[in-house]
Amino acid sequence: MNMPAASRRQFLGATGSAFAALLASGCMTRGVAAPATGGSFSNYGPLQPDPAGMLDLPKGFSYRLLSSLGDAMSDGGTVPDKADGMGCLDLGNGEIVLVRNHELVPSDGAGGPIAKGFGTHNGNIVPGGTTNIVLDAKTLDVKRQFRTLGGTIRNCSGGVTPWGSWLTCEEAPTGPGQRYGEGLAVNHGWVFEVPGSATGLVDPVPLRGMGRFNHEAACVDPATGYVYQTEDRNSGVVYRFLPKTPGKLSDGGKLQAMALEGLSDTRNWENAAMPVGQSYTVRWIDLDEVEAPEDDLRKRAAAQGAALVARGEGIHMGQNDMFICSTSGGAKNLGQIFRLVPGRGAGPDRFELFFESESKAQFDYGDNLCVAPNGHLIVCEDQYTEVVDNHLRGITPDGRPYDFGRLRMQTELAGGCFSPDGKWFFVNAYAPTRTLAITGPWAA
Repeated sequence: MNMPAASRRQFLGATGSAFAALLASGCMTRGVAAPATGGSFSNYGPLQPDPAGMLDLPKGFSYRLLSSLGDAMSDGGTVPDKADGMGCLDLGNGEIVLVRNHELVPSDGAGGPIAKGFGTHNGNIVPGGTTNIVLDAKTLDVKRQFRTLGGTIRNCSGGVTPWGSWLTCEEAPTGPGQRYGEGLAVNHGWVFEVPGSATGLVDPVPLRGMGRFNHEAACVDPATGYVYQTEDRNSGVVYRFLPKTPGKLSDGGKLQAMALEGLSDTRNWENAAMPVGQSYTVRWIDLDEVEAPEDDLRKRAAAQGAALVARGEGIHMGQNDMFICSTSGGAKNLGQIFRLVPGRGAGPDRFELFFESESKAQFDYGDNLCVAPNGHLIVCEDQYTEVVDNHLRGITPDGRPYDFGRLRMQTELAGGCFSPDGKWFFVNAYAPTRTLAITGPWAA
């Protein structure tokens, strides 16, 4: 479905200021060139040991702790655990907001009673959802924080929209009598929308037209209003949602899956079928029965020719392209990053392998990703082995990886995003919840 020119002008006119803020924030990129295959590279110099034992960073960089598990919130609750995907939005009036996912399951604590929510388990509102942290844009002081969505399961990642909201995605296609026990009342596995301007709990409206599957992340193309989505499954696919009404996803639309001309499997597990830098023509396959009560959407998509992606996780929208992180793809099963370039009516979309890790020292199970003001990718690692050792990995525009940070906590990093002025990089330590703000000489 192509957006009419008049509709596109209206859409861009209504959202231009929001996208200008995103571009300044580093949550949009001007485009990153196809990489060389090179090895490790140190852009900012070696990491310096953190005296507090939380996060090692290069010389000249520092962090602030903004929010922690159990902190008192302004709504009477406390900060929940399992902080995952996160987005930063400009509220105006000198305030910015972090909308933060909590990847909670029915057996987890909620941080206090939840007045309303989407689903219940044995009569209790399911604890998953989001919290908003409102910050002073200049001082970064926390002005208030509170829960904004309840009743969902495993809110993993998501993405900001140009109209000032956060799309929070359930990584939980489950329901009554399925995973998490017999007590679930409704089917889960949806995307929900949370306005950055929310002042409390929002009405939990599942965006059913965007599909029911093991959701991970989402991003919106500003030129078309199309929403691209990833799926955290070994045999996942990439989805595209074409809304009936740009900027109003609850009106429904068309869901599609990505197919590549000449390639059905991007994972490079059996052989190096997809070399770094080679561009493939994309076609989009229309999907039906997208509410998928059997959780078989990816299987039906693959049967129609959709390209397989190994655990699609973070997805980041730039002006002219987007980047997709595959956690376990590649010949070494250490991770890949893909680049998708929308044609936007001027030609077909194009898809290529931007980076594939060759060693754990380069990149080990990437998850959320964003772009620094200097155009480098910053990727949050999410690996759990006998010794959990997760990093923030930088990748230069020509595809050279380097260490940007090392988490000293035995948990994953998630939710990386920039403030609208590009000064602060926000990131979560998953459990126990820690939300940090990092600053330093980004342009170096």
